Amino acid sequence: MLRIAVPNKGSLSETAAQMLFEAGYTGRRDPRDLVVADPGNGVEFFYLRPRDIATYVGSGALDVGITGRDLLLDSHSSASEIAALDFGDSTFRFAGPAGRFQQLADMSGLRVATSYPGLVGTFLAGHGVKVDLVTLDGAVESAVQLGVADAVADVVSTGSTLRKAGLEIFGPVILESTAVLISSSGEKPGVATLLRRLQGVLVARQYVLMDYDIPVAQLDAACVLAPGIESPTVSSLHDPDWVAVRVMIPRTDTNKVMDELYELGARAILVSSIHNARL
Repeated sequence: MLRIAVPNKGSLSETAAQMLFEAGYTGRRDPRDLVVADPGNGVEFFYLRPRDIATYVGSGALDVGITGRDLLLDSHSSASEIAALDFGDSTFRFAGPAGRFQQLADMSGLRVATSYPGLVGTFLAGHGVKVDLVTLDGAVESAVQLGVADAVADVVSTGSTLRKAGLEIFGPVILESTAVLISSSGEKPGVATLLRRLQGVLVARQYVLMDYDIPVAQLDAACVLAPGIESPTVSSLHDPDWVAVRVMIPRTDTNKVMDELYELGARAILVSSIHNARL
């Protein structure tokens, strides 16, 4: 059976479990369960701390896992990323007292607090900057105010939390992170199927089906507006001057494309969600 590591808590947990459910797998019903077998799909799920998943997969104890790219890189595990899953996005930046730092070199020889010493240490080493890393488990933004560090490296969303602590962002982006599917070395049976299923869920979330009727004379122009993945499906109608069209479009473009098609002469424009897909 394919052994899959899944986050048991934290920001990645709920979305990862939902993706696997939408991909057709049977997950745990009791949040206290640590191991759940799904013999119908030939897999076994292991619910672990997100920070530990890369270590288990890299050691070969488990075959694949879902974790954050930041956690994978921080672990220095031999596991490798095989696909981005487009949730749990985060950005890592440096921050320090307002006006004190302008570039990375300004931190040389100073203390930098972070919850990701592996990730940050590798980044700074790549830029030739040596610092004293202070490892904290959380509330990194308080480190400067409490005298534990001179600067911090942490996840940044709007930056409001850092500003409240009297800090400002400086220097380049350390990492743009997202949830990823990772694998141990070697090709494992079932990984290709798992990846294809998860990608099908991603497509279903990113696209919708659009159906509409349009005069034949405007068909080519409509296909330019909404070309679809490969090509729209066109069907004859009882009225020979009209055709019915079905096409996949990005979900974010839905209303824009509807407006443009209507202006072109399309009518009976309908939009449907996609539950899963294989492209």
